[in-house]
Amino acid sequence: METTVAANPYELERGKPMPNLTHGAIQMNLGFELKLNYGASYRIASEVALATIPDGSTPDIVVYPTRPLNFTNEPARQTDAPLLAVEIQSPSQANEEMVEKTLRYFAFGVQSCWVVFPALRGVAVYSAPGTFHFFHGDESLKDTILDIQIDLRKIFA
Repeated sequence: METTVAANPYELERGKPMPNLTHGAIQMNLGFELKLNYGASYRIASEVALATIPDGSTPDIVVYPTRPLNFTNEPARQTDAPLLAVEIQSPSQANEEMVEKTLRYFAFGVQSCWVVFPALRGVAVYSAPGTFHFFHGDESLKDTILDIQIDLRKIFA
């Protein structure tokens, strides 16, 4: 018999698993490194809802071309695809679920997808559906699509 755990209000409202401290720290570290090193070239943001994706996905981090913020009329869901969508695996998420998200993002028009696996201290950088390079340990993550390079030790610090 399969046991299911009822989703809490956070998960029901946001349609995604509740992050833990590790997830939040990785998200902040990664966002900081992206902003520090690539903020002049890209608009980096967290928790941006994307329109037209069937499950209403909200990546942990997105990267758009540089553009000003719309402080008065910003839509609740972005209709244009980010250049990069980053997902950080939560403890309750299966690897297959994370890979499925990359397929939806690429179908939406995202050019690059990263899946962060905290337990492995690694990141799969997808350049196309099913095509990825896995970075871990003391390596530097390299995204050749967006010309981004980040020291993994700073992400998992």
